[in-house]
Amino acid sequence: MQLDRLVTFYKTMGDPTRVRIVTLLAKGPLHGQAIAGKLGLTPPTITHHLKKLREASVVYERRDKNMIYFYLNESMIKQQALVLTQLLDKKEEELENMVKVSLERQKVIDNFFTKEGKLKNIPAQRKKKLMVFEHIIQGMKVGKKYQEKEINEYIKQFHDDYATIRREFIINHYMFRENGIYELNPHEMWAKIE
Repeated sequence: MQLDRLVTFYKTMGDPTRVRIVTLLAKGPLHGQAIAGKLGLTPPTITHHLKKLREASVVYERRDKNMIYFYLNESMIKQQALVLTQLLDKKEEELENMVKVSLERQKVIDNFFTKEGKLKNIPAQRKKKLMVFEHIIQGMKVGKKYQEKEINEYIKQFHDDYATIRREFIINHYMFRENGIYELNPHEMWAKIE
């Protein structure tokens, strides 16, 4: 899985010695003894770090007579950097979308509610209707059990047609009703605004 490879890559590169090895190999291939000498570390330490870098496909090796030279796998490093960049871009798109939805929601609330908080009329378009209902239901408490009369009084603060709105709360899964008692559903069950 791509995510597993990305995590392995960044875990491997999270060590300062490995970053220094990669920096050296960016200038060209070297054998283990040369890397150890340039970094002032013991050959076994370099062998350990090169093994980790090989396992993550950051470096590869080639034998030349009696020496093993290590090369930087530049295409793999660029690929992992690209994947991370794409993840960041996706996150940025999601944030922009959230801002866009938030602005759209505020515009709907401003259009359908008076300054005093009264609902002028129930929107015909489903998306706007759900935004309005979510706005109304915000004042209700999760886990609290409401009598039908309490729900009616609460809805009347916003609109006189409490029966229609109460019915919409049930139809769109904002609430459930059992034996005349109403309770809020978890947010995940609410009708999705698309």
